[in-house]
Parts: sequence; structure tokens; C-alpha cells
Amino acid sequence: MDQRKRGAGHGDNVGLLGRGSECALLDQMIAAVRMGESRVLVVHGAPGVGKSALLEYAENSAAGMRVLRAVGVESEMELAFAALHQLCAPLLDRLESLPAPQRDALETVFGMRGGRPPERFLVGLAVLSLLSDASEERPLLCVVDDAQWMDRASAQVLGFVARRLLAESVALVFGSRQRAQDLLGLPELEITGLKAADAHALLSSVTHVRIDQHIRDRFVAETRGNPLALLELRGELAVTQMAGGFGLLGTGTLPGRIEQSFLARIESLPEQTRLLLLIAAAEPVGDPSLVWRAAERLGVTPATALASGTDGLLEFNVRVIFRHPLVRSAVYGSAKEGDRRAVHLALAEVTDAQADPDRRAWHLASATAAPDETVAAELERSAGRAQARGGLAAAAAFLQRSVALTIDTSRRAERALAAADAGLRAGDIEAARRFLDIADRDAQSEFQRVRAHLARGHITFSAGFNNEAPLMLLTAAQRLEPFDMDLARETYLIAWASASYGAANRDSLMAISRAMRELPSPEGSPRALDLVLQGHALLITDGRSAALPTLRRAMAALIDAPLQDLLKWSWAAGGLTALLWEDRIMAEWPVRVIEGMRTAGALSELPIYLHALGLPIVLSGEFATAATIVAESEAVAAATGVPMTQHTQLLLTALQGQEAEASTLIAATIEEAGASGQLNGVASAHWAAAVLYNGLARHEQALSAAQATARSANLLVSQWALPELVEAAARVGDDTVAHGALEGLADSAEPCDTDWAQGILARCRALLSDDAADDFYREAIERLGRTILRPELARAHLLYGEWLRRNRRGAEARVHLRTAYEMFVSIGMEAFAERARRELLATGETVRKRKKGASTSEELTAQEKQIALLVRDGLSNPEVGAHLFLSPRTVEWHLRKIFTKLRISSRRQLGDALGGGV
Repeated sequence: MDQRKRGAGHGDNVGLLGRGSECALLDQMIAAVRMGESRVLVVHGAPGVGKSALLEYAENSAAGMRVLRAVGVESEMELAFAALHQLCAPLLDRLESLPAPQRDALETVFGMRGGRPPERFLVGLAVLSLLSDASEERPLLCVVDDAQWMDRASAQVLGFVARRLLAESVALVFGSRQRAQDLLGLPELEITGLKAADAHALLSSVTHVRIDQHIRDRFVAETRGNPLALLELRGELAVTQMAGGFGLLGTGTLPGRIEQSFLARIESLPEQTRLLLLIAAAEPVGDPSLVWRAAERLGVTPATALASGTDGLLEFNVRVIFRHPLVRSAVYGSAKEGDRRAVHLALAEVTDAQADPDRRAWHLASATAAPDETVAAELERSAGRAQARGGLAAAAAFLQRSVALTIDTSRRAERALAAADAGLRAGDIEAARRFLDIADRDAQSEFQRVRAHLARGHITFSAGFNNEAPLMLLTAAQRLEPFDMDLARETYLIAWASASYGAANRDSLMAISRAMRELPSPEGSPRALDLVLQGHALLITDGRSAALPTLRRAMAALIDAPLQDLLKWSWAAGGLTALLWEDRIMAEWPVRVIEGMRTAGALSELPIYLHALGLPIVLSGEFATAATIVAESEAVAAATGVPMTQHTQLLLTALQGQEAEASTLIAATIEEAGASGQLNGVASAHWAAAVLYNGLARHEQALSAAQATARSANLLVSQWALPELVEAAARVGDDTVAHGALEGLADSAEPCDTDWAQGILARCRALLSDDAADDFYREAIERLGRTILRPELARAHLLYGEWLRRNRRGAEARVHLRTAYEMFVSIGMEAFAERARRELLATGETVRKRKKGASTSEELTAQEKQIALLVRDGLSNPEVGAHLFLSPRTVEWHLRKIFTKLRISSRRQLGDALGGGV
């Protein structure tokens, strides 16, 4: 086991004094893992409180289990995946057992191969699979001590893994001074100071003089029962001070007071011993060979440095071990600046430039007091390597230090731009802004200034769809044209999308579209991006009829576009099929992109495409399938840490007519999305409300919600809200609003000769027609019957039946109302079904209120349905796990539950058991 922290508890008996309940909890955890369950625990508390002793107890209790260990090291916090590599290194011989994308991801982040940077959560899935595979052989205990000093990339991956452990024989235990951001929400155990009786017992065990009870009480109170602080009293205070209660550890924080006690011991050591301690403190790996080679360069020898020992503060074994991390910080913090630089330079000189270039670069940076282009360039290269492994936070740290060491203003601006970009992609918005300020100040060319402006636009956009981002991105695109037309075009599209999906008004959308109209024609045949830009611009400036030919060409090009292009910008063009009212293509196109993203391991934008797939699935009435897509989208959003509005869930609950659930979700979305500036989420929530209240026949409320949506600049949602607005206004007798909405719908749908567009338009015209309503309703039913949109067809039957009843054509009304009722029940649209039932009763027909019959498959949870569908379609357990960010063993665990619920015994029986209900 790693000896770095051994001794922190001053022996098992002392270290575990008064920790009976904590040890019992760890015993239960180990027993559960031996029984095939997973357990996660974050043990946190102040330095010296006994966390390491408890982690060591867990290791000693894990007889027969395989123990993996990692220790966070403060000076390694900028080295991407350093802690993760420590933990996984003993298992790397198992990489061949992983699916290829996962294997490639781990090999890339560990520097074992080149390749494009993998997504962070693909790395997490690979680690989850690796641990799951190893636990098949024997249970695993994974211990990560000093987790507060893990590098960010490792912390994010291990947090991902911890949240997805379920049915693996794996325990993952973290020791941390505080609740680490990436570990929030995990089961935790706070370790506080010892109870008074135990603290007094510990104090007695390390003191050999008689101490007055009141003074003992004061010692215990001032140390707050911290075991390490009590142990250090005997080294810090003279016998007379201890007996008299004088000379306590000052008034600083407890960690500072403990550190001061160590500092007093350090200062009493000979100069060469102190220098040896400083070398060990600056060398993060704990490699004795490196420490002694660096010491030799500084004239320090074992004979002189260890002649009088190290007072138990440092131990040389297989690794160099400090008495406690606070010893390391005390040594390093108390050293003179010149001594620290000399030590880092010596360590850089003995670090292999080929095998460990990044640690060497970091030592060189720490050894450099003034700007140095050679060192800055080394740091820049290290940043490139970190970025290639997917360590964006590490890349940002290297680049930030590189900027500080760069004297040439143009190079400094270039490196500051790179640091800002890496910081933005790592999620550190404030750091990105700081380095953009440097880039602005030092920029020596217009191109540098433009790129800084573009980065500011992306920062604003990433903060939410709001009024500022579209025009900032428009300005950036215009200024980019002389330098990089391809980048300019992509920026125009993102600007257009940011305006069309969420700006509070359409002025910015018009300005962007006009600028896009002025773009020069591309050389050669237009690409998909070129056609999308042209079509979107025409749509806003000249209207749908003028834009239609170009939009259709853009859609065809988008379907055939190379995946690498789609991954960059297709999210901004994904609404094209809906703008053209192409229901089948709208449902089919995202499938191709999603599969391509999975294959390439480029999953960061997967929630966007799952939403693009989920909406047409809901609109087609496949509610159970839509629920599985919602569950997957939520899982991916949680994995990526990038939450987004659940548009699919909003529409699904609204169409299901579950008022309590839907209204709660709608209200929460309006509040949360509105507060964060994500106005497209607000528009979607109002649209869902309009659908819900039309289903409940509360048309006044539907009218208000639909009007709020129609005013939105979100082209798609406002387009889809118009039929709701026509129906609600017609039902409350507001002809002016109804005809205005119909006119807007006609502008959108009439030029598009698709059954979806013409069917919806005919249904809405029927609502406002006197003489031709019969023909319009028949056309709507015929047209919508040729689409995949069963809910829209059912609503056409309902409206026609209502109209027939009001025109005293009861027999015909009953036919359409019965059809609508049966369709609503089979789809699961409860509110609309009840509305149809009441209309049937009004015709004099007897009809019992009923809900869609519950099939056995409906007993499955959303995640179980996902798994069942994927297995039914022939995917293996590892493939299902890759889809859903689960380990194969967890998939197998879910399958056993699925088989029990469905009363089947094999995968082959899933097709029959699921039927059409999932």
C-alpha cells in the first residue's frame, strides 16, 4: 500500500480511538461489497482529525479484496488525470477487455497513444467498465486520500464513476478536508474532533507529567479534540509549559496551529536536513531516486542530511513519505523564495524530459522568477499535450502560467487567447474573462482582437440564450470575414441560432439574417453550411416561400453532410426539418447524428440531439419511447454537468394531460429558465401549458399561454404554438386573435406542401370556417392520417366530432368522437380522452371512463424500458452500458429485474413481452 500517509493516525490504537461507530460503518460497507453491492463514501473533516486512519482501517479490513489507492498531491493539481492514473495503473493490463472507444479514451488520457481528446464522461465510462471488469475477479476497494488535491480531470471522472456504481462489487472511498465540488451529493461521513473522554485519554497517552484537570480541559477545547493537534502538543510545548497551561498554539485556525507545531520542529533541524525536506516537498511523485539526484545537485548528501534524523517528519522507503500533508505545506511555505526556485530547478534538471515533460515544465516554471520564453514555450507544449488528452483544466493552467512568463506582447496575447479558450471549455468562466482582458490589452493585430471578441460572445452565449450574445456573435462574424471565412460562416450560424432560439425580440434575428444575405457566394458547389446560412437568412428577410427551395436543398445536404461538420455546428441547424414541416425526416435525421456521436465518442452535445429526437417521438404519440429518451437525456446531462431545459419532458407531460405533474414542471421551468436567461426554455414551457389547457378544455388559460409563446423569437416553438392559439381563441370567441394566429400559421405552413403542414392548416381553418368546415375537417383527417403524428390526427377527429355534434349531426359525431376517444386512450392522452368522453356523453352515448390498459411492460421504470428496448434490438450488455453510461454488470442487474417484472427468462423473449407498449 502507498505509505505516503502512514503514521498520520500515530498508530492504529491511537488513530482509531473513539471511532467505533465510524469503523462499524466501514465494516458494513466492506461486507456489502463482498455480497456484490457497490458503496461510495466521502470521509471529510479537518486536517489531523483521523481520516487517513479510517481509510487505513478500511484497507486493513478488506481481506480478500483487491485494494487500489491514490493520493491527491497539491503540486500535481495541474497535471490532468494524475490521480486517476495512480488509481487505475494496476488495472491497465485489462484495457483490452474494454470496448474500443473506451479503451482508446483511457489510453489517450494516460498518454499511451495519440488521438483526438476524448470526452470526459467517455473516460468516466471507461473507468467504470474497468472497475466493473476487475470486480468480477474479486471485490475492489478503491481509496482516494487527500481528495481535495486531486486534479480536476480526475475528480470529475471519479465523481462520474461514483454516481454510477450500482451492482458492481466495488467500494469507492474518498478522504477529503472539505466537501469537494465534484463529489457533492455522494454519501458522506463527517469526521469531527474526539469526544471529551476520548480526547482526554489520548492526551494522557502522550503526556508524562501531571496536568491540572482545568488545563487538560483547555487543551482539549482549544484543539477541538483534534487527534493530531493533541499529539503535537508534546513536541511543541516544554514540560513546564504543558503542566502550567502556557504557550498554546496561538490564535490562528486549527490547521495553521498544527502547521506551526510542525514548523517549530522543522526550524530546529540542521540546514541540509531542512533543504532535503524542501526537495521532498517540491517533488510530487515521492520518488526517492529523484529526490536524491536533485539533492546531489544542491550539495546535499545522505550522510549530512540524515545524520541526526528528521524528527519523524520524513521517511525514506519505497516512496518518500511525510508525517502529514501539513508537514509538506509547512516545509514549502516557510522556505525562502530563492531556495524554492533552486529546488525546482534541480528537480527539473533530473526529471526525464522525454518520459515526464509536463512535470519538468512545471518545475521549470516554478524555478523561473522573470519572463522566460524558453520556459513559456515548454509550458505551451505541455498545454497542448494536456489538451490532447482531454485535460482542459490542466491545459488552461499551463497556458495561464505561460502567459505570465511571456514578454513578447503578441505572443502573450496569443497565449492569453488560448488560455481563455481552454478556461471556457473547462468551465472556468471567470478565468476565461481575465485572460481575455490580457488578450485585449496586448493584441497586436486585428485578428487577435476579433478572436477575443468572438470568445467573449461564446462566453455570453454559454451563460444562457439572452439578448447580448446574438449581436456580439454577429459582430465577431463580421470582423472575422477578412481573416477566416469558414470560421466567420460558422459564427454567423451560431449567432442566428442564439437569436432564433431565445432572444426576447426578433430585431437581432433580422440584423443577423441581413448580414448573412450579404455574404459572398462560396467558391465551387455550396456546402451544407452555406445552404443552411442562405436558407435561414432568406426565411427571415424574404419569407418562407422565397426561402423554401434553398431550405430544401439545405436539408438534403444536411442529411448527407460529413459527421465532422455536423459535430461542429449542426445543433444550430437542427430545426430545419421542423421549419419545413417534414415529420418523418425530423424523426429520422437525429438518429444518424446520435449514432455518429456515439461511435466517435463525441458526446458533449448529445442532450441536444436527444431532445431533437424526443420531440418528434412525442408528437408521434410514442410516449413510452419518449420517456426513455427523456431518461437518457437526463443521464447524459448529469454526466456532462451541462443541464438543459427538458423540452421533451414538458411536451410529454402536457400531452399526457397529467395536470399536477405538468403544471409543476411548467412553472419550475418558467422560473428557472427565465432566471438564467434561457428564454427558449420559457417559450417551450408556455407552449406545453397551451397544449395542457386545451386538452383540459380550459381555453382561457390555453389562450394566455399560447399568446406568450407566439410572441417568442423562438421560430420553432412559436410556429408550433399557433395551432394551439387558433383553437383556444376560437373556443373563447376571440375572432381577432384567432384569425391573426391563422394568418401566421398560413405564412408558415402554406408554402410547405407536406401532409403535416397542410393537415394542421386545414384543421385550424375548419375551426374558423362556416361553410367549408366540413371539407376542411375531412382534408385535415386525410392529410394527418398520412403522417406519423397520431395525436394531431386524434385531435382532428375530436374537433370534427365536436363540430358535428354542435351542428346536430349526432350519428356522424359519435363516429369521430369514438375514434378520437379510442386513439387518445391508446396513446395515453388522458385530458384529451376525457374531453372526448364528455362530448360522447353529450351525444347520448353511454361510455365508461377508462384509461389505457396497463401492460406488464408499463411496470418498468424509464431506465428499465431503455435497457429492455436496447437489448430487444440486439445490443450486448457492454453496448447498452455505453449508451446509458452504466457498467455491463449494472445492465445485467437491471435485466434480472426486467425479466422478473415481465415474467420471462431470456433476452429472446423481450420482443413478445414488450409488444407495442414500450
